[in-house]
Amino acid sequence: MTIQNNSTVNLPILYSQGEWKKIDHKAPEEVGVVLFVNGEEWLTFMCSPFQIKQLAVGFLFNEQFIKDKDEIELVHVCKQKSNVDVWLTHQVKKPTSWKRASGCNGGETLAAVISSKKVMDYQTNPPETILETVARLFESQTQYQQTRGIHCSILTDGCDTHIIAEDIGRHNTIDKIAGYLLLNNYNFSQKIMATTGRISSEMLAKAANIGAEIVISRTSPTQNSIQSAHENGITLIGYARRNQFTIYTHPNRLVP
Repeated sequence: MTIQNNSTVNLPILYSQGEWKKIDHKAPEEVGVVLFVNGEEWLTFMCSPFQIKQLAVGFLFNEQFIKDKDEIELVHVCKQKSNVDVWLTHQVKKPTSWKRASGCNGGETLAAVISSKKVMDYQTNPPETILETVARLFESQTQYQQTRGIHCSILTDGCDTHIIAEDIGRHNTIDKIAGYLLLNNYNFSQKIMATTGRISSEMLAKAANIGAEIVISRTSPTQNSIQSAHENGITLIGYARRNQFTIYTHPNRLVP
């Protein structure tokens, strides 16, 4: 294939091993969804156009505006998926400013605050539980397999119960999982979270607020997230693959 100066060749084009060729690749979709709370516009999510209801509810939970499903009167996503309305059973004050969360499509947050108590449950698991969770994470990336450029997070009990969320924003995936938990009745004997995204202090706080005892990342944790996990009794694991992983805090949840 010859690349013309007038760019008449259809894109995208792959360059590999000294050759050019046209490929059929669909990029992930990104939309702006405006969040309204009690009829008042709050902010705009930059997100993937699915699991929006769960995203809105989980965001309000992780930002500590709600604690229980009973506080939600109505959640409605418009047909065009351009806005989501959440009506609560009580008044809530809109923040005057937001903090930009770290990373690409990090989203908005008030602060990386952990609302739950220190995790004291030390249910032990064999290393195989972590490896199986990582394998399930990779296998659950249906959107990623179609377009790439999509993060995935799962919450599991290490056995059969699990929740899956995908989004262009890694923070959004954990908010979506929080929304699923709040809107549905799940029975978790323990909560193990795995994600394709980097674990920053904000990500660690969101996972902690969900009650995750073990947090696993395909990539790295930050120094702040390691310190926070240590202080809050969370087992933090990074650089997880199908056959290996690195433990940074509280290794006593894993038996030799």
